[in-house]
Amino acid sequence: MGLLDILLGRSKPAPPDLDQLFALPSAAVTLQAAAGFTPTGQGAVCFATVEGAAFEQTHREVQALLDADADRSGPPVELSQDSYGYSWLISRRTPDQLPDLVNDLHAVNSAMEVNGFGPQLLCSLAGFHDDTGRRLALVYLYKRGTFYPLCMLSGRHKRDNALELQIAAALENDLRIEKDKTRWFPLWDAPGLAD
Repeated sequence: MGLLDILLGRSKPAPPDLDQLFALPSAAVTLQAAAGFTPTGQGAVCFATVEGAAFEQTHREVQALLDADADRSGPPVELSQDSYGYSWLISRRTPDQLPDLVNDLHAVNSAMEVNGFGPQLLCSLAGFHDDTGRRLALVYLYKRGTFYPLCMLSGRHKRDNALELQIAAALENDLRIEKDKTRWFPLWDAPGLAD
């Protein structure tokens, strides 16, 4: 950061802190007590679409790393692309395996970062739902090192902003909540949240 940045009031963005993901299991306890949401067992890492041999090698490394886990049924991570052109590496666990899901998300992010794909990483999310069928994700913004709740209503492109604010207030002692609400992006086609 240079003198001109200081004089103009620009700040250096916070470096990614993937260890923030490990706060999700304790936040899940608070989330259940405060709003009745429980883990779905699904999580995902979103990144700008990457093609080529280097990415294919990274995807194989992630598959091999997560495939060593005998508690998993099905593939370790699935690769999908949404209608907006972003890619998602999706991990599925049983709802009671949130710590394992968090380890998966951390491993995927770390592998992408180590292999030079850190600039393409956008966010990670863990899915939750309640008894009435409402869906919610706790979204980790990779480049900000913060979280925000994303609460989807049934129907296309609808959010429950009041519930998002309630959840953010309930979790402010558990997670580093993103203060700039303009960065609470909708992620319409996020795995596990889209209709």
